[in-house]
Amino acid sequence: MSFSFIFPGQGSQFVGMLSRYAGESVIQDTFAEASDCLNYDMWSLAQNGPEAQMNMTEYTQPLLLTASVALWRLWHHKGNASPTIMAGHSLGEFSALVCAEALQLGDALRLVQKRGQLMQEAVPAGEGSMAAIIGLADNLIEEGCRKVSQEGSIVQIANWNAPNQIVIAGHTAAVSKACETCKHSGAKRTIMLPVSAPFHCALMRPASEKFAQFLHNIPLTAPTIPVVHNVHAQEESDSGAIKDLLVRQMYCPVCWVKCIKIIASAVKSFVECGAGRVLCNLNKRINPAYQTESIEDMQKGDV
Repeated sequence: MSFSFIFPGQGSQFVGMLSRYAGESVIQDTFAEASDCLNYDMWSLAQNGPEAQMNMTEYTQPLLLTASVALWRLWHHKGNASPTIMAGHSLGEFSALVCAEALQLGDALRLVQKRGQLMQEAVPAGEGSMAAIIGLADNLIEEGCRKVSQEGSIVQIANWNAPNQIVIAGHTAAVSKACETCKHSGAKRTIMLPVSAPFHCALMRPASEKFAQFLHNIPLTAPTIPVVHNVHAQEESDSGAIKDLLVRQMYCPVCWVKCIKIIASAVKSFVECGAGRVLCNLNKRINPAYQTESIEDMQKGDV
């Protein structure tokens, strides 16, 4: 049966992630490879924290990439079939490209570490924020952001995660005002997110320009399994175009709902490949009929 792998992004990390696989050599070998590449013990960080370090963007991104690739390798080590199409949420797009053999793990680790550093440095601490808007029509959230945004104080939609579940990002004051505007328009809840920078909005443009320079010399080839990209919810096989999408992804919104609907038209089910069940829960909101399982919950092949 045709199925898709989907790879999670930031927010899926937790102390003790992948602990059930402590005895799996494939998992340990992958974490050792990543640790050698970045010169710190990534398995120890995953198991023991400290949580504050784990939640720093430059550590979070390599850690989640490594976890997803490790689970992918274990899936195949157990003799399971390959998916017919894949996608990753934000950072997870890099995981998908590694598993589709477009990027080498070492190169991807260096890329996402740099990406995390640049995103962290792009906006001074406290000046940028993100918030989730729950239970309000998409067009009303867009209208609220437009009303609040002005020169020097912007807020934009950052993640189209699910119907009636949108994430906004921008200057902290503008995000707070947009939350109030959305409440007055009927939003059920607005939640300020515990993130260190306002991802996927125009404030990341300076970081994206620096990232483009770093990415330029990294080898990237056509994926062996199609990957649907966040920026335009389409597949891409040209390496130059993929690099451009990875750069644009830093300041463009994640079109996750579109990605999932495109994939759902071609497959029967989804498997979330990474720590936790964040994407499983989003799929339920996008369409309760979608069959989605977390790789950590599955018994097939003793994965």
